Amino acid sequence: MDKNIYIVKSKEIFDAIVVGSGITGGWAAKELTEKGLKTLMVERGRPVEHRKDYVGEGIKPWQMPFRGKVESAIVDEQHYVQQRCYAFNDATKHFFGNDKDYPYSTPKDKPFDWIRGNQLGGKSLLWHRQSYRWSEHDFTANARDGHGVDWPIRYKDIEKWYDHVELHAGISGSVENLDILPDSKFLPPFEMNAVEKEMKARIEKKWKTRKLIMGRTAHLSVPAPHHLAQGRIQCQARNECQKGCSFGAYFSTQSSTLPAALATNNLSIATNSIVHSVIYDPKTNRATGVRVIDAETMETREYFAKVIFLCASTLGTTQIMLNSVSESFPTGIANSSGALGHYLMDHLYGAGASGRVEGFTDEYYSGRRPTGLVMPRFTNYTEMNPNFLRGYQLTGSAQRQGWDGFTQADGFGADYKHNIRNAGSWTFNLGGSGEMLPRYENQVSLHPTLKDKWGMPQLHIECELTENDWKMFENIADTAAEILEGIGVKDVKKRIEAKNGWAPGLAIHEMGTARMGKDPKTSVLNGWNQTHDIPNLFVTDGASMSSCASQNPSLTYMALTARAADYAVQQLKLGKI
Repeated sequence: MDKNIYIVKSKEIFDAIVVGSGITGGWAAKELTEKGLKTLMVERGRPVEHRKDYVGEGIKPWQMPFRGKVESAIVDEQHYVQQRCYAFNDATKHFFGNDKDYPYSTPKDKPFDWIRGNQLGGKSLLWHRQSYRWSEHDFTANARDGHGVDWPIRYKDIEKWYDHVELHAGISGSVENLDILPDSKFLPPFEMNAVEKEMKARIEKKWKTRKLIMGRTAHLSVPAPHHLAQGRIQCQARNECQKGCSFGAYFSTQSSTLPAALATNNLSIATNSIVHSVIYDPKTNRATGVRVIDAETMETREYFAKVIFLCASTLGTTQIMLNSVSESFPTGIANSSGALGHYLMDHLYGAGASGRVEGFTDEYYSGRRPTGLVMPRFTNYTEMNPNFLRGYQLTGSAQRQGWDGFTQADGFGADYKHNIRNAGSWTFNLGGSGEMLPRYENQVSLHPTLKDKWGMPQLHIECELTENDWKMFENIADTAAEILEGIGVKDVKKRIEAKNGWAPGLAIHEMGTARMGKDPKTSVLNGWNQTHDIPNLFVTDGASMSSCASQNPSLTYMALTARAADYAVQQLKLGKI
């Protein structure tokens, strides 16, 4: 791959430019190149080669200087935000952005934790791989209650594109025939352990509208022949995915879409290339290319193409668009609606309950399964709650405390050694993923004076929780505790982490700042992820979302990207863009 990763200095006009190389950038590059377009992928971060650059892979905690913790001086200088992510440790820190180099501002009373992965592959190397279709209920949510604009698409518009991306990526899960959580094209699901099977039976006996299923995840539980042809093999259940996976068992740009795009010989890549802005020609009303700052030399250059796909992450794409000003678009490119930068959303995480399960002392499990359990949304779907709008799904798992847990505990001597050598008691937990309403006031803008080391205006992020969010948090914790107590779990403790400093952003599902909609006066994009104002400019990452549902969004990003790429190629051939 080395020969393909370079700084492109040619004046060649490409058919397409893809900005960003994460989950959506990888899919855009794959789809556009396989359809014959000469494509340039522009990535602000360093190159990362599959297998070779997974430097933390396989390293055990006791092999690291601080048992996996990152030296405090490094955290304080470079990762003071990134260290709040669950996946940040000494074996993964190189896949996280440097906060010193990528600063942003927030009001003191409205914190927002922006987690970033600035390298080839982006956060596809770090994501939690949970992969769920959205339902018709999700695509009609805004229209039902009047919060946000109506989606310009429905489930039927994206269904075949879900099929398309699932078959290539490989999604493990079980067929459940639930309207609220449509089934995917599945590989076999991972197995529940004995306690989880018992908890599932108790829950579904007591509550007919609450179903507990295995989490759907982008892991090759049993790879299909076309996955093996990609150079990917079966998941080894190490659950060290954020370190990088040389087996290619989980879906990432490096393991799947990038090799496919490179195989076409239609892809060029420019790493360490920070996109400053989109170049716009008012005479033709077209985006003609992108302006770039070299991350290492500060040199500026321009790349040109017939169609532009912005896939730089929700906030990264929005920063580029806001910085792309002209006489035609003084507040940011394609922003005649004034919606650009507004309606920022993130999932409501960190609320739930956990407790101790008695018995099952002769039961255990092998390996470290890369997914947990999911209880699809029932609140304000099959069970109505008048206290708040929208709803949430619950996730959870059962586990026994092992030696790695005891090594963090106090103690010494014979009892301590015994605890390390023997499994502890079983615990069971449930936590929520709630839907945040789209609000104009939750927004990002360019700071009027502060800039980063490359001279780019910093983002200023304003996002706060509302009364609706707090009521949902309370209900998530109460309901999780109700379920656990109702099935015999002991010593149940509720939690709402937002009360303890858990800020928006830590769900790492930010979306909505260049939303889709039917009306150009109130939205940035149409139903094809195409800007209303400029026909050859597309946005397919999380910025495009009109609502956030309760499911993880990445699978929907993939499907929307593949669909938009197909449409863009058709329009290009017809001479319409």
